Amino acid sequence: MTRLDSPIDTNRLDDEWLEADGAGGFASGTVGIARTRRYHALLLAATQPPTGRMVLVNGVEAWLDYGDRKVALTAQRYAPDLLYPQIADRLARFETAPWPTWRYALDHGATLTAEVFVAKASGETVLRWRLEAPAGASVPTLKVRPLMSGRDYHALHHENPAFDFAARVEGEAVRWQPYGDVPAIVARSNGIYTHAPDWYRNFCYACERERGLDFTEDLATPGVFAFDLGKDEAVLLLRAALPGGAPVANAGAQEDAAQLADTETARRAAFGSRLQRSADAYVVARGTGRTIVAGYPWFTDWGRDTFIAMRGLLLASGRHGEAGAILLEWASTVSEGMLPNRFPDAGGAPEYNSVDASLWFVVAVHDYFAAESAQSVTPEARRTLRAAVDAILAGYARGTRYGIAADARDGLLRAGVPGVQLTWMDAKAGDWVVTPRIGKPVEVQALWINALRIASAWDARWRELEARASAAFAARFVEPSSGALYDVIDADHVDGKLDRAVRPNQLFAVGGLPFALLDGDAARAVVAQCEAQLLTPLGLRTLAPAEPGYCGQYRGGVLARDGAYHQGTVWPWLLGPFVDAWLRVNGDTAPQRALAHERFVAPLLAHLDRAGLDHVSEVADGDAPHTPGGTPFQAWSLGELLRVLKRLGVPF
Repeated sequence: MTRLDSPIDTNRLDDEWLEADGAGGFASGTVGIARTRRYHALLLAATQPPTGRMVLVNGVEAWLDYGDRKVALTAQRYAPDLLYPQIADRLARFETAPWPTWRYALDHGATLTAEVFVAKASGETVLRWRLEAPAGASVPTLKVRPLMSGRDYHALHHENPAFDFAARVEGEAVRWQPYGDVPAIVARSNGIYTHAPDWYRNFCYACERERGLDFTEDLATPGVFAFDLGKDEAVLLLRAALPGGAPVANAGAQEDAAQLADTETARRAAFGSRLQRSADAYVVARGTGRTIVAGYPWFTDWGRDTFIAMRGLLLASGRHGEAGAILLEWASTVSEGMLPNRFPDAGGAPEYNSVDASLWFVVAVHDYFAAESAQSVTPEARRTLRAAVDAILAGYARGTRYGIAADARDGLLRAGVPGVQLTWMDAKAGDWVVTPRIGKPVEVQALWINALRIASAWDARWRELEARASAAFAARFVEPSSGALYDVIDADHVDGKLDRAVRPNQLFAVGGLPFALLDGDAARAVVAQCEAQLLTPLGLRTLAPAEPGYCGQYRGGVLARDGAYHQGTVWPWLLGPFVDAWLRVNGDTAPQRALAHERFVAPLLAHLDRAGLDHVSEVADGDAPHTPGGTPFQAWSLGELLRVLKRLGVPF
């Protein structure tokens, strides 16, 4: 649980909270209420789970009406850079458990508690306000104006005559249909709705401006809800009218909200810790199956991210059945030995443009079979997953898209063509592939050899190729002066051309995978180089500061950020393989595990209380103080943290 006690630190107002709905939609915002991203919303629904995301209700304007004065409960930022009204002095406390909750300090000792949560049972966003006032104190009326758009979640909305303000009121429910091709919005409340259409203009999203993107928006507000806080708590439930959605209870908005709160409280309590509750946010529906969202607010499900993240989010967390269901779902998508790296947001054909996603699938299958509850794997599921692994290795051995093939001479895996990014270092801006890494990248070989070794357990035909590739790796990848590893050999498919850049990819030859490729002095040299030049409190840099092209800050517009993405920017997920490798060379003993937790894991646990609260950010600056950036809620960052905690024997 994240708690900010009174007075709330004004430097923490932009920290973000997340409430996921289990279908790819979510609600999110900031501690200080004001939205800083186009993605911040109270009702953001996935119309084709987990894609087709639409922002329906961006936020609310809320205030207390005492008759002779008004007290604001929400703040908005307007262009060019005006925060209005100022509410920070009223915010006494904020908590994330069991869900985002604010406590306002009012006059004469009165307090107001505001809550927001997404109920997975119904897909509704539930907002509740509760007043506590001393006897004889004046009781205000709560007024709430929904602020709406009805747009794709990547877009922005502007005033236009096509927005339909019409409201259909049926008892406690109010229904709006902003645009004909957008899901209707249904609100239920125990208040009184008054129709009063208006436009609120020029909202300013500071994070979008920092990212070099368009950052202003106009929102429509159809009317106002009024609540008598002296009678009861105020309740407002928001829902997207989606085909096949969960049925809505009709006992009354307040009773339904209470029931949803009880159900949601029990569901969250079953996870046992905030890390497990946070992990659950990434496990979502895809059609009739399940998948893993790579990160919030702008990622959907990616192959590489899914298979890396599930090792911690699901397997280390005991969610074996869900891991198996996801692996079986992805097994059906093998094409020419490759698994998709991405399903486009708007539908269409999956994108097969990754050399390592398929190999990470093999590693995830291995971990799934090796899990404590592996006896529950049915013979049919085992056959299906083994067949998918064999199809991947066969496709890679004979050759597939983008020059991916086992080299007949040394058994190592070559990959890459100009203009395409195939490894996890996949930044591309226009036609510029920032880190092409064409040839034989070091972590791809570690994954390839691991995959061959895994499959050899049930199919002997892979043993000779694995032995040949392992021998070639040991003979060709060690850099003589440091004893560590080259990042790419036979670069650009030129025999003997070497990429000597100091990067963290070499770690996978020592840790992070089921089988290490190095031991002894070579393994120690890899860990020593990574610890000395790449390690930070939030993870590992993607390029050493002394290397040409190093970028110490992940800032600016799209081109600047893409240029820095893997050129020095820190990635927290890399702490997983680093800790594995460090223990391998320093001794996997109880004292060393305790030291690893203190030195490497504790700083990342402290990060749970900033940026994306209860989660781990996607990236951070390479330069101190290592300011977090990218998505504030990243699946593989959290997944690797959980996997490492399990590895260290630390309860989570």
